[in-house]
Amino acid sequence: MVALPALRELLSTRDFRRLFSVRLVGQFADGLIQASLATFVLFSPEREPDAIKVASAFAILLLPYSVIGPFAGVILDRWQRRNVLVNANFIKAIGVIPIIALVAAGNDGVVLGVVVLIVLGVGRFVLAGLSASLPHVVQGRDLVTANALSPTSGTIAVAIGALTGVALRSLVGGGDAGSQFILVPAGIGFVLAGLLATRLGAASLGPSGELVRESLRGVILGFVDGLRVLCDHARPRRAIMVVGIHRITFGMLTVDALLLVRNTFNTVAQADNALTQFAIITAAAATGALLGAASTPWSSRHLGTVTWSALVLIIGGITGSIFVLIGSGSVNLPLLLVGAASFGFIGQSVKVCADTEVQVHIPDDHLGRVFALFDMIVNACLVSGITLMALCAPASGQAPAMICLAGLLLVVTGIWFITKSPTKGRS
Repeated sequence: MVALPALRELLSTRDFRRLFSVRLVGQFADGLIQASLATFVLFSPEREPDAIKVASAFAILLLPYSVIGPFAGVILDRWQRRNVLVNANFIKAIGVIPIIALVAAGNDGVVLGVVVLIVLGVGRFVLAGLSASLPHVVQGRDLVTANALSPTSGTIAVAIGALTGVALRSLVGGGDAGSQFILVPAGIGFVLAGLLATRLGAASLGPSGELVRESLRGVILGFVDGLRVLCDHARPRRAIMVVGIHRITFGMLTVDALLLVRNTFNTVAQADNALTQFAIITAAAATGALLGAASTPWSSRHLGTVTWSALVLIIGGITGSIFVLIGSGSVNLPLLLVGAASFGFIGQSVKVCADTEVQVHIPDDHLGRVFALFDMIVNACLVSGITLMALCAPASGQAPAMICLAGLLLVVTGIWFITKSPTKGRS
């Protein structure tokens, strides 16, 4: 687990604390945005979701970085990353204003989708910048601990933000007005995250080396170069593939949980109860992620990142899918929560290991591009899993064959990873 002395040493680093605060505040605001959009589009009694609406809503939430990622990665390796964190958060705050106006008008169509894509696309840009900046504030063995604490805490901050949004919406009476209300603190949160980033030195987060302005052609060539570097480094490449495959299964189970609570565990009129249950399932997955982050630094140091990742994929894939399978078939929410926690544990464990592999083995002047590719691949895989389940599962969400497929995919991936990857050497 994450040892308290290591955690104290990490938190005693001033620039890490400052970078950490930018992540926590920004991702809390992301959670508020996600709660607002989920309640507006998917959990409104007058807007019963079908497979296409579910897939489209999640695609809007998750896919934008797959479009801008190649360009953002090059920018992160060419512009001062601190300035990027400041300006991107301010842009997100400005983007919240038209979302508020559209929700107030009851517009859940294409225009809302485009504006949300822009805001969340910039958000993915910020997260890649935070990951690429981390080696500039933490070095050596503390990097594994930082990779366990920082992204995991961000994930928890999103979950807390979403739960806070749901609670605030209920306090003001729910409905579209409630979804609009929780967007205001989200915008304030983005402004605060940008201001917090100004406390870091302008050049303290890299990139290393001379900075140059890029033309569009230069950006594309830089992306190709980042892809080449990733292809030349087998360890981080395989680790990213593992995370991507997990995200396919996680996307499948996310849609399954949404359909179950919306159409099987509750009636159509019980949208608010369904929303509460989905928030609890999300919290269970976040709890599993926290446990994965806590156990991964110690486990990966003793077993190696490859062995630890393979173990959690194989064991977690079997146990997690069994709990989801029984929970969905018997309409048992507690069993579904255990399954969600299992998949969260797997995801954060392999993500921490993959982040460390990328940071250790990829040169700093390519880190932004590789992390941009990482996020692009992961989000594309997540949306692929979401789309697959949305199109293949019945409206009830009771899809045992698809759940078994998700578990089998994780087990096969774990066996492949430990077979193909060296388990000796630096982890």
